[in-house]
Amino acid sequence: MTGATPEREFMEYDVVIVGGGPAGLSAAIRLRQLAIETGQEISVCVLEKGSEIGAHILSGAVMDPIAMNELFPDWKAMGAPLNTPVTDDRFYLLGPAGALRIPNFILPPMLNNHGNYVVSLGNVCRWLGSQAEALGAEIYPGFAAAEILYNDDGSVRGVATGDMGIGKDGKRKDGYTPGLELRGKYTLIAEGVRGSLAKQLIQKFQLDQDSDFQKFGIGIKEIWDIDPAKHKPGLVMHSFGWPLGNSTGGGTFLYHMENNQISIGFVVHLNYANPYVSPFDELQRFKHHPMIADMLAGGRRVAYGARAITEGGLQSVPKLTFPGGALIGCSAGFVNVPRIKGSHNAMKTGMLGAEAVFAAVQAGRKHDEPATYEQAYRESWVYQDLYRVRNAKPLWSRFGLIPGMGFFALDLWMNALRIGLPFTLKHGKPDYATLKPAAKFKPIAYPRPDGVLSFDKPSSVFLSATNHEEDQPCHLTLRDPSVPIAKNLPMYDEPAQRYCPAGVYEVLRDADGTNPRFQINAQNCVHCKTCDIKDPAQNINWTVPEGAGGPNYPNM
Repeated sequence: MTGATPEREFMEYDVVIVGGGPAGLSAAIRLRQLAIETGQEISVCVLEKGSEIGAHILSGAVMDPIAMNELFPDWKAMGAPLNTPVTDDRFYLLGPAGALRIPNFILPPMLNNHGNYVVSLGNVCRWLGSQAEALGAEIYPGFAAAEILYNDDGSVRGVATGDMGIGKDGKRKDGYTPGLELRGKYTLIAEGVRGSLAKQLIQKFQLDQDSDFQKFGIGIKEIWDIDPAKHKPGLVMHSFGWPLGNSTGGGTFLYHMENNQISIGFVVHLNYANPYVSPFDELQRFKHHPMIADMLAGGRRVAYGARAITEGGLQSVPKLTFPGGALIGCSAGFVNVPRIKGSHNAMKTGMLGAEAVFAAVQAGRKHDEPATYEQAYRESWVYQDLYRVRNAKPLWSRFGLIPGMGFFALDLWMNALRIGLPFTLKHGKPDYATLKPAAKFKPIAYPRPDGVLSFDKPSSVFLSATNHEEDQPCHLTLRDPSVPIAKNLPMYDEPAQRYCPAGVYEVLRDADGTNPRFQINAQNCVHCKTCDIKDPAQNINWTVPEGAGGPNYPNM
C-alpha cells in the first residue's frame, strides 16, 4: 500500500473526483442526479487545486451547448452564464498588413458557430460548481491532489493532497499540515491537460500503448475592455497566417463577450521546429495587425493567462479506464481542433464516466475497471465529433499552412458528405521531438512592447493574479539539473526561455556574458504545463505546488 502514514487523516467517499473543471463538475452533478433519480445514496467529493472553482480555468471560449442541454435541459431558466449567442462568425487569412476574409459558404458546416455561445469558461465552471454543491456533492478548493493511493493489488484507491507548510529546504515549517487522504471506491481524474496524476496513471497502466502520441498546443489569452462603439456582442473571429509562417501551426481567436469586453488569444501548435519561436511574443505582435489594433484602440487590457491544449484528437485518446477509476475530459484529450472546442466533450465524458461508476457502485463493486465507460464513449456523439476531424491535425502538420489547410478543409467537407478518408493518419512525433537545432534558424527579432497594445511577461503575469508561497519546494523539478546548460543551451539556445509564457525560466550570465546559469522562477508559473510538454530532453517535470497556488483568473 502506497503513501499511508500514521499522521495522515483520511476521508472515504464512493467517488473521488480530481479537478473542478467542466469534466469533473459535470461528473459530480451527474452522479448526484442519478442518486436523486434512483433514490440511491452516493457520496461524491471534488478536489480543486485552485483557490476557488474557476481560478485555474482558461479557454477561448465559444461553447457548444449540446452537453449543457443534456445535463440541465432548463439551463437558461436556471441562470447558466451562457448569455452571449454567436451573432457573426468570421474567418480570415492574415498577411502583415491586410486580411482576406474567407466566405462562410465555402467553410465546412461543422465550423459554423451559430447556435453556440461566447462564454467565460471559468464562470461556467463556477456556476456548475454551485449546482454540484446544491445537489449534494462536496467540493474542496485549494486542495491539490499530489499522490495516487493504491491498494495491495495495485488498483487505485484514491488520492492524497500535498503536505502544507514544507519549506524550500524540505523541512517542516511552523503551521505544517500533513496531506489528507481521499479514498474512494472509484477515482475520476479530471485534471485537464497534462495532469501530473494522469501522466503517472497513463504510464503505470500503459493506457496509451494502443494510441498515437498526444499532441498539444499552447493558448495564450488576454481580456480587454474596448470602446463600446467597437463592441459587437457575439462577434466571433478566427484567423491564421501572419504572424506565423507556413511551417508553424496555429491561429488566433477574438470573441466579443459581455460588458464591452473581448477575449483575444493566440494558439501555437507545440510541434513547431524553430526553437526561437516565442508564443507569448507572437500574440503581442499579432495585436499590432491593423485590423486588430483598430479594434483595441482606446481599450485596456484587464486579464492575462495561458494554458496548454490537447490536440491529438481521436487517435491520441488513450484507454480511458484503469483498476479503480477513469480519465475524463482533457486528462484524456477530447478537443476538436478544427472547431476549436473541447468543453462540450469534456462535460459529456464526465457524464459518461459518472454513469459508469454509478452503475458499478450500485452493483456493489469497487476498485475494478468501470469498463462500460469506454464503450459508452465509443457509442457517443463525442466519438463521432472526433472521428470526423481525425485527419485534420496530421494534414496540417504534414503539409504546412496553405496546402495543409486546403487538404483538411477538403477532408472536413468529405466527412460532411459522409465520404471521408477510409484511414486515420498518424501524428509522427511527440511535440518535444520536433525541435531542430538553433543553428538551422535565425533568432526572431520580436518588436519591443509599447505598453499600449503589447506588453512584457512580468506585467502580464501580474494580471493573472498568480501567487505561490515562495518558501515551498519548487514544483518544477529537473530530472538532471545539468541538462539546461550542458545540452539544451548549446543545441537549442535553451527554448524554455521562450516557450514559457510567464518568464519562469531564465538563462543568467555574468556581466561579460560568461558563466550561464539556469534559473527557475516558480512563483511566476501560471500552470500552463508547456514546459512539461515541449522540453526537448523531457527533463522538466511539472508537479502540483501547495494547494491554492497559481493563477486566480477572474473571468477567463
